[in-house]
Amino acid sequence: MDFEGLHLSPAIGATLARLGWAADDPVLRDAAPTAARGHNLVAILPPVPAAATPVLAGLLSRLGGGKTGVLLAAEGDLDEWAGRLHLLAEGTGVRVLLAHGVGRAARRLRADRPPDLLVTSPATAAALHGRSALRPEALASLVLAWPEAWEDEEGLAPLMQDLPKDAQRIVLAHDTERVAPLVERYARRALVVHAPGLEGPIQQAGPVRIVGIPWSRRVPALAELVELLDPASLAIWTLDRGLEPAIRQALSASEASVQVTTGDAPRAQTIIAFDPPTPPRLQQLATAGEVVALAPPSTEAYFRRIAAPRHPLRLAGALDAAASAAERRRAAIVRVLEERSLDRALLTIAPLIERYDAASVAAALFELWAGAPVPVAEAPAPTASATAKVFVGIGKKDGATVNDLVAVLTKDIRVNRTEIGRVELRDAFMLVEVPAEKADRIAAALSGTTIRRKRVVARVDSGRGKSGPSDGRSGGTAGRRTARPATRDPRP
Repeated sequence: MDFEGLHLSPAIGATLARLGWAADDPVLRDAAPTAARGHNLVAILPPVPAAATPVLAGLLSRLGGGKTGVLLAAEGDLDEWAGRLHLLAEGTGVRVLLAHGVGRAARRLRADRPPDLLVTSPATAAALHGRSALRPEALASLVLAWPEAWEDEEGLAPLMQDLPKDAQRIVLAHDTERVAPLVERYARRALVVHAPGLEGPIQQAGPVRIVGIPWSRRVPALAELVELLDPASLAIWTLDRGLEPAIRQALSASEASVQVTTGDAPRAQTIIAFDPPTPPRLQQLATAGEVVALAPPSTEAYFRRIAAPRHPLRLAGALDAAASAAERRRAAIVRVLEERSLDRALLTIAPLIERYDAASVAAALFELWAGAPVPVAEAPAPTASATAKVFVGIGKKDGATVNDLVAVLTKDIRVNRTEIGRVELRDAFMLVEVPAEKADRIAAALSGTTIRRKRVVARVDSGRGKSGPSDGRSGGTAGRRTARPATRDPRP
């Protein structure tokens, strides 16, 4: 079988051959045509974008010509995903956009010729969706990459509700059990493909020395690692040849004799696993020499599953943990700069900038934000708008969910999502908090709508209805309109 028989474009087939992939690779044979044809897919793979190459090759062969897609990954993994996608997309005409924030991405998505594939975090995608810059109804494919590493997947709900039913869903993960609820919710009836050794109980191998390091530091750290270990013989194992030129360049000044391999590692005193290997590959590496594995933060859980015993190895002066934390904090600051209005904050610090250097003021604010809590005088909390509860006559026994109600409120009745408060799901009904001044209008608009093929009745809840919204567990307060004090964020 050749790459064209896998429904891959000629340009991508040529790139795969250059990277060292064979058309009869079992994961490539199953995953690539499934992704290229637009079917749902769950791929259980080691957590490195190189391992997802078969899936990405099929996806890129499908996109373009009016078909667009989104790949969602944790903020700290975005650059690595974008690098692999740009490598595979070379010569295909498929345009890949990496977005760490909202501003530039929103402009590009609204352009006459938007990108074919957006690579971004779930939080940024949700913000773009909220601004109507990302239109899920126009997407042909959505990829959820390593959702085990995400901080919060619940923010996906509004975007997934607007995704067309026939849009392709692809889930890339390394732990079947941890992503099972997400797959059941968003990618049912998907083909499941496993990398060797990940389809059942994991057979651990070891010992393995683990070097925690950011993705961006893997290549530069090789020279430091060789200097630290000073091995008599050295082999570096990579999943494919994507970064082999950069690896050889990084070690060009080293006196050590180095072999770079993508297959079975030769016998050597030290073998560096540049990419996270499959369990069978790790067993082979461990029989060939002492294994040292480079482990970016999002791969730590995977190495706990496949390797034992594990021994940490810290590069002198690398400060990898601090660098990873600093990257995450910088990304959070960028999101605030691009997504929020800072007028109030600017007015507060303007007198300080007149007296001190602006960079010093920013550094002091960062210390307050990232360091230990500092006692400050509490300002009176502002009074929040009063809320009321709306009774909706459909519940669990009808198969309804909270997301069903939220979807109707936001899409059909045009209620701003920020105005929807707590939703209580009971067996026969739901109660949803909304602004008190809008409760009557929302209840009237909800009455007569259809949820789960049932026409519902809605009303502003008084707490005395026969259906029993006030069941004692809520203290009989379901219908009271209350002022809810806003919580204050202690960070500057």
